[in-house]
Amino acid sequence: MIGTDHLDIPYLERRGIRWCGAAGCNAESVAEYVTAALLCLAVRHSLTLAGKTMGVVGVGHVGRLVVEKARALGLRVLQNDPPRQRAEGGHEFVSLDQVLAESDILTLHVPLTKTGSDATFRMADAGFFARLKPGCIYLNAARGGINVTDALLDAMDRGIVAHAVIDCWEGEPAYRADLLQRADLATPHIAGTRSKARSWELLMVYREACRFLGVQPVWSHEPLMPPSPVPEVAAEAGGRPSEAVLHEIARQVYDIEADDRRLRDGAAADDKKRAAHFDRLRREYPMRREFRFTRAALRGASAGLGRTVAALGFKAD
Repeated sequence: MIGTDHLDIPYLERRGIRWCGAAGCNAESVAEYVTAALLCLAVRHSLTLAGKTMGVVGVGHVGRLVVEKARALGLRVLQNDPPRQRAEGGHEFVSLDQVLAESDILTLHVPLTKTGSDATFRMADAGFFARLKPGCIYLNAARGGINVTDALLDAMDRGIVAHAVIDCWEGEPAYRADLLQRADLATPHIAGTRSKARSWELLMVYREACRFLGVQPVWSHEPLMPPSPVPEVAAEAGGRPSEAVLHEIARQVYDIEADDRRLRDGAAADDKKRAAHFDRLRREYPMRREFRFTRAALRGASAGLGRTVAALGFKAD
């Protein structure tokens, strides 16, 4: 499993029950979800991403890749990760107060923890949003329990959060219909769901089982992976804003707006029906492959745009 917040780890260890996680197996998928979301918002609202400041709260397996792709888009990045800062030192990390005060875009990639000085449960509360730069874009593709929904909606009412992208919902699979209506992009906790993530999760558990049993691992998932359903994309780049070109090629590989539509199509008035629809979308989610399995052919692109395409992970001509 990717997250372990739903495991009673002390109990398992007391009983001598071996367990393992699969941290990082979905990192590329989540980073590409964030990329797709930002490009979609940029096109919808005629935003220029380059030069904006993006705050990344939680810079582990996922957050590191989000930082890389944000920088590829020309964003100034502020990183906040107290556990890593204590362990590693260095000047690449800044305080949460600075991140909230300066970020035009804020994205969360922390685990869900309820105890200790770095507890993240319900961290995005009224005080959190009160410190946020007005007009911010807010993304949560981490855990639903990080959000306090009423506080987020109030921040949207007051213009503190101008645009919201929500993949993880407080109380999911039940979720608030009023937040769904207000979010620019709303998806059913699928940011980290792709065929590669599932296979990597299986591989990591298999290797851990082999270590426990003292046998040599011999199985690999790679020969079983299907080819990309989108081996090549093309776009005309000449004279167009870079966000529009990048959005066009990213959408051909991963259409985040289609996921948004599917969730909204099941937004029944009945809470149980909404939750059932949410679960069904997760369970039946179609295959999605990473950008790196797709070649991007851009006509009339500058050298700089070509480098951006490659930095986002696409095979570039």
